[in-house]
Amino acid sequence: MEEKIDILLATYNGEKYLKEQLDSILNQTYKNIRIIISDDCSKDTTPEILKEYQKKDDRIELHIQKNNLGVVKNIEFLLKQVKSPYYMLADQDDYWLPEKAEKSLEKLKEEKADLVFGDLEVVDKNLNTMYSSFNDYMLLTRKINKYINSYKVNYLYNCITGCTVLAKKETIEKIIPLPTNSKRVLHDHWIGLMVALNGKLAYVPEKYIRYRQHGNNEVGTEKISHGFKKLKQVRDWFIDVKLGIFETYVKNNERFPEELQKLNNEAYKYFKMIEKKKNFNFRNWKTFHKLYKTEKFMYYIENFFIMNMPLIARGMFNIRYCVLKLMGKR
Repeated sequence: MEEKIDILLATYNGEKYLKEQLDSILNQTYKNIRIIISDDCSKDTTPEILKEYQKKDDRIELHIQKNNLGVVKNIEFLLKQVKSPYYMLADQDDYWLPEKAEKSLEKLKEEKADLVFGDLEVVDKNLNTMYSSFNDYMLLTRKINKYINSYKVNYLYNCITGCTVLAKKETIEKIIPLPTNSKRVLHDHWIGLMVALNGKLAYVPEKYIRYRQHGNNEVGTEKISHGFKKLKQVRDWFIDVKLGIFETYVKNNERFPEELQKLNNEAYKYFKMIEKKKNFNFRNWKTFHKLYKTEKFMYYIENFFIMNMPLIARGMFNIRYCVLKLMGKR
């Protein structure tokens, strides 16, 4: 008999695309599923839609929250409801292809992994393809392939999209409590990192989700111009992201191995230092090297200059901009 999978769906004001997502989950080729839904005080017709579907299919377990939990605590609530050997995460506005659950479980068992995640097809609100591969578009594929068997797959970057995840129930004790009040470490980032530190990951390159982009969740990236003002914005944003990540790590340091606890503290102090020092920061460059030494050479060089020597980086960016303009690529 098929082992049961709990599919966790957190909802909030999701009436527009919710029926399409629920239909796609209920129509999975893998039938032994329970859909655990927690609605976080929606103000639209989401609760009515959920109650309607619950009446039609007894595989739906519905929780309507009386007080607003917020995204993180709502997902944590769902994780605590898991009873089956496996669980999956779902968003309220995507569309699952019929074989998603079946193929994800096959891959997890084949690789003897604790968590499996995958790629996505990025689509618009009408399910028309925008980008055939989310991970290629976000420049994550190389990092995933290189670090799949290392915590580094989710240490410096978030390479795991939560709605692609299938994991063993046993991973939950390592994941919760989820960090709260973190601007830069979202639940999928934390889940991927904690499982990578304590278990094994596997990757499914096929796309079994149509990852819908609309007004409130677009992932499109703005092209970076190469003027000084824009470079400063890029640098400030980059430092803000890293500070947010390592601040969260430091606050949860007891959940990391000892060697990473030291690196977390060191990295946080490093990014605080370069946040204050605007130019020529040769101090503590060894910390940068520890974090980025395994990256591609050009990525290493560009990031080193942007963070540590922004005046030189400005010149490099402006030269490259002029060259590209002469070549007709701008």
